[in-house]
This record gives sequence, structure tokens and C-alpha cells, in this order.
Amino acid sequence: MITAPLIINKRIMIHELPKLPYELNALEPIISQKTIEFHYGKHHQAYVNNLNNLIKNTAFEQETLEHIIKTSEGGIFNNAAQVWNHTFYFNQFVPKGKGSPSQSLLEAIEKQWDMMDNFKKEFNAAAAGLFGSGWAWLVKHKDGKLEIIKESNAGTPLTKGLKPILTFDVWEHAYYLDYQNRRPDYLNALWSILNWDEINKRFN
Repeated sequence: MITAPLIINKRIMIHELPKLPYELNALEPIISQKTIEFHYGKHHQAYVNNLNNLIKNTAFEQETLEHIIKTSEGGIFNNAAQVWNHTFYFNQFVPKGKGSPSQSLLEAIEKQWDMMDNFKKEFNAAAAGLFGSGWAWLVKHKDGKLEIIKESNAGTPLTKGLKPILTFDVWEHAYYLDYQNRRPDYLNALWSILNWDEINKRFN
């Protein structure tokens, strides 16, 4: 699983904002540099800062990000989950997109949805239809079955014992500067910048 880089500092484990695997303007015109500056540079950074402040002098100050997500509640959970969710989201992109679903992933998708286009349509519909803020996820069950799930706010499949494969962020700060209220346009555009090499690794 992806976790934010950690540094041990005395007794406290300091969570840091992970470096993006591309330049701030690299995903244009799908995601603008201005959106990355706000979404990654301000929102993602704020979750990291809040988490570090909240875990001071608690049982979580020496724990990993995933442990905190699976065992905490309230503000600590919200900020820890958002750090993890955003890292997972940003790391699945690459300029102009890369690769394609592996044979094993494609077979799993076709087993569940018949064809890739059907999967994309259902995934987009789930993300577009999520009321308010949250995330759409492609997850893998322990038996290998794939499922599309929706999580509100900071919700994450990690708390359900599911393996995340792909996610689209539908908090307004993820797309409003570029697409205003056109959430479906944003969702359709994201498919063109996916790094399938990374997504295939997650599936396997």
C-alpha cells in the first residue's frame, strides 16, 4: 500500500507531503497547474499538517499512516485518510497517460462488466452520482472479485479490508477551478492521464 514518507523524530513519527511523480504543470490541460497548486500544495499539505498536530501526545504519534486510518476516529482519522487517499490519487497519473490494463486486470474487469467501456461508464456514474464530497473506488476483494464502491468525505476501502486499485476524487477542490460544476467532464478526462503501469501493480 502507498503511505506518505515518514521520518522518525525523537518519539514522534512525522508525516510529510509526498513528492509528486511529475511537475505541477505536467497534467495540463486535464488538470491545470493551478488546480495542482491548490489541491496538492494546499489541501493535501493541510491534511498532513493537521494530522501531525493531532497525533502529538496521543497513542498514534509513533504509528504508521495505515495503522492510524484503521484504528482512529474523528479528526485524526479524517486527516490521516485524506493524506493516504490523496497520495493514492495523485500517484496514479502520468502526463498523457501510460500503458493499458494488464491481461489479468482486463480479464477481471471483463468478468465483472463484460467490457472495459461498461466498467468506465459504471465507474463514472458512481463518481458523478456521489452526493457531496467523496471518492469513487475500484477495489479488489480477497477472492479477487472487483467492485466499484463510493465513499463519502474521507472514506477509504482500507477500513473495510478491501484492496484499492483506482480512485477518482470528487471533492470540488479536485476539479472546480478547471471544470466548475461539470463533474462528468472532469471524470471523463481523467481516463486519458492514468498510469496503467501503476494501477496494474496495485491489482497484482
